[in-house]
Amino acid sequence: MNRVSRGVIAGLKQAIAHARGEISLPVRHYDVPGPVDVKAIRAKSGLSQSEFARRYGFSVRTLQDWELGRTQPPSAVRAYLTVIDRFPATVVRALQGAA
Repeated sequence: MNRVSRGVIAGLKQAIAHARGEISLPVRHYDVPGPVDVKAIRAKSGLSQSEFARRYGFSVRTLQDWELGRTQPPSAVRAYLTVIDRFPATVVRALQGAA
């Protein structure tokens, strides 16, 4: 048995002990951004889908899926979209400086 296998088994035993109330594990709480209206954010920017995607680093296809409700952006992207919505010029400056 290798180190990874031993670690997985140890983690599973720990999870079982926790579920049984035998041990306490640390708890971490995260605030995950709620749903965002991607289409409204893009429309507010006045950019086409391709312009918005190019400017902020998204795939056009992914942006279309979000706008059509086929998929939801992951929490980190929802946070990024919220910042784009509130501070678009700042995001553009930051991205230009990153190049």
